[in-house]
Amino acid sequence: MVGKITDIKTLENIARQIRIHILRMLTEAGSGHTGGSLSATDVAVAIYFSKMRFDPQNPKWRERDRFILSKGHAAPLLYAILAKAGYFQMEMLSTLRKINSPLQGHPCSESLLGVEISTGSLGQGLSVANGIALGLKLDVIPARVYCLLGDGEIQEGQIWEAAMTAAHYKLDNICAVVDNNGLQIDGPVEEVMRVAPLHEKWTAFGWHVIEIDGHNMREILVALDEAENTKGKPTVIIAHTIKGKGVSFFEGKVEYHGIAPTQEELEKALKELGNE
Repeated sequence: MVGKITDIKTLENIARQIRIHILRMLTEAGSGHTGGSLSATDVAVAIYFSKMRFDPQNPKWRERDRFILSKGHAAPLLYAILAKAGYFQMEMLSTLRKINSPLQGHPCSESLLGVEISTGSLGQGLSVANGIALGLKLDVIPARVYCLLGDGEIQEGQIWEAAMTAAHYKLDNICAVVDNNGLQIDGPVEEVMRVAPLHEKWTAFGWHVIEIDGHNMREILVALDEAENTKGKPTVIIAHTIKGKGVSFFEGKVEYHGIAPTQEELEKALKELGNE
């Protein structure tokens, strides 16, 4: 990718556009995951457009940075970003979850260039990221691996096995991000299965831990720089976010974890996002 975007206002505007694409896609499909796609938008936009090295014209470029969407149900977020980055035409976004479309409900690496690994079975992404990061180190390739996790997802035991592994092998080319929006499909994370205290847990597992407001673009960029400059151990960014961020009547509502907007809701949401 030619150049990196560092202007905060530009990145914030891209995030706004991505949210609009997500909502249009989900409404057209009539199904999908609204809340967690919107909550992780700011962090994912910052990773792709300010930090990652990639080339849509050469998606298998050996020295590219890798992005693993471990919380694969947030696929609309990844698809909107890949389209914005130039991997495929924007018009394809309207085919989300339709028969024979490469844009299925969870990302599939066999059907869509730009998707590094098929995800959707929660808890597996960090292990995959470890394998990629270790391989990059063995091949002396100066690329980084970013892995986006859900806070409900880290209830899975495999996440903590992977956390031990990354620290043991000093995989400082990994940056995990926890989309800590506090809600999962069955309710508040703390009621379903408490995962706090996250900072202390990740520290105990040998990670460098950064906590941020996951909707503050300046804080996100500073954290990504700190992660890149941290040597000898992996870094996790705990991003405190709001489920359904960007649309007032979706924010903090657990029922919108896996429900698409209605046409009426879409129209109201687009007005809030500044797209009539």
